[in-house]
Amino acid sequence: MDKDYELSDLVYLMQRLRDPESGCPWDIKQTFDSIVPHTLEEAHEVAEAIESQDWPHVEEELGDLLFQVIFYSQLGNEQALFDFSSVINVLVTKLVRRHPNVFPAGDLYAKRDPDSCPSEAEIHAQWQIIKHQEKAWKAERSQGTAIKPKGIELVDYLSNIPASLPELTRADKIQKAVSMRGFDWTEIQGVLDKVREELIEVEEEIEQADEERLKHEVGDLLFACVNVARHLAINPEQALRQANRRFSERYTLAAASLAAQGKSLELGNSNQVSSDEMECAWNDAKKRHPQLSAAANDA
Repeated sequence: MDKDYELSDLVYLMQRLRDPESGCPWDIKQTFDSIVPHTLEEAHEVAEAIESQDWPHVEEELGDLLFQVIFYSQLGNEQALFDFSSVINVLVTKLVRRHPNVFPAGDLYAKRDPDSCPSEAEIHAQWQIIKHQEKAWKAERSQGTAIKPKGIELVDYLSNIPASLPELTRADKIQKAVSMRGFDWTEIQGVLDKVREELIEVEEEIEQADEERLKHEVGDLLFACVNVARHLAINPEQALRQANRRFSERYTLAAASLAAQGKSLELGNSNQVSSDEMECAWNDAKKRHPQLSAAANDA
């Protein structure tokens, strides 16, 4: 009979994997830096599983993401920096502190009087005070340990946005931060005009054939496109992820259609496909794709 494991078992498993004498060679040689790419990958896999509404897969991927937290905690414990218990303590303490409207007097188990619910304005005012306090505490805790990035020292509300975020998400957060301080267009038309302006500048740089300048202008164009998504209340990371998936599925349909005609898109294949044939297969795939998606959702 399978055992029902608990969180403590996962912590113990991680200790065994990192045991210098009997652990796993791969796990033993890992560092904080080396597992960061795996953490980002696991987070994206959770998002993909949720978008697919594949709930057994969501359960599995959440476990993989939790394992990343356990891994970091074990590394921290080995270096006497922190451990899993302290991670939980810091998290619960922070969440209790951030929700005084739910946990009176900072007590996790205290209940709020139902008749004394603060207004949204009061909650927002409290949140601003709490953020200011947390910023000071964070600076005090990190003093002498954090590595400062090179270049211009950013204003605090921009420097607090993690540089390790996916760049679409980071651009969105940067734009939201400056928008809260009045640096923004009031209407979507101004944002769309900016996209057109940046596209023209890309076209101009293509003619100049300056790779660095072209990279600069393409970056500005992408940043402007993220701004369009933000103004329309669309998550740019999610929108692009869905577009990637949509393109991949449509391309697969087009490739299958060409293969049925004895033509192939594989590299080095002698059955070259003309641009007109590709265009025809692609347009057909675009027409079929929404129908197939709807049928799959109804199944």
